[in-house]
Amino acid sequence: MMAEPILSTKGITKRFDGLVAVDGITYEVGDCETSGIIGPNGAGKSTFFNLLTGYHRPSEGQVFFQGREITKVRSYQRVMIGIARTFQLVSVFDTMSVMENMMLARVRQGLEYRSKGRFFFGKLRTRRLEEECFQALETLGIADKAETRTADMSYGEKRELEIAIALSLSPKVLLLDEPFAGLSLVDIGHISEVIKKLRGRFTIVIIEHKISKLMDLVESLCVINEGALVCNGNPQEVICDPTVRECYWGKEDMVCY
Repeated sequence: MMAEPILSTKGITKRFDGLVAVDGITYEVGDCETSGIIGPNGAGKSTFFNLLTGYHRPSEGQVFFQGREITKVRSYQRVMIGIARTFQLVSVFDTMSVMENMMLARVRQGLEYRSKGRFFFGKLRTRRLEEECFQALETLGIADKAETRTADMSYGEKRELEIAIALSLSPKVLLLDEPFAGLSLVDIGHISEVIKKLRGRFTIVIIEHKISKLMDLVESLCVINEGALVCNGNPQEVICDPTVRECYWGKEDMVCY
């Protein structure tokens, strides 16, 4: 039996100039559950994430968090109530150090933020915030790079920094959009171990194309195709579903038992 839903949607739809990117999806993920979302390129997975996090307003349908409707709640407000995310493309400031990237994200989402001027010229590197940011860097294994300029980091390290930033926001739900994209097998293995360590602390939802790398990480798996949710449930059962296998025919060699 699934845990009480912490994040859910009801008939959520998104249209762009007549194109239906997300088509009436009803979805829920339990508190402290780790869930995966898969689907072919262009299926609507990232658009669905954008609806969950408030970057897009749905054309129809509703979004709920902890039993409260948040359909019209802005994206930054969703971060403040506990919904954090990463993006397909790494989004960090190369001209700043690792710690400065962490501090910028934390202060921008905190109650102490009032203006850009106060951020850049005020006393912001407080011990409390630094310790919390450093702890998130330690979880990702990059605390030794706290003062490194981000431009001098590898792509894999930047991906780890982005996850650390999201982690430092103390999420109740962490949404990872293709965390393995562009990474070496070594980096994928490292981030997989981090995700395993985080499982059970809060809800994690992962979009990923590397299905074989996802299977050992998630308790449930859903498939989006052409904007619609076509299958959802136990990962092994989902991956063996005839409709899902048709979606991935020739794209991913999965053995069903």
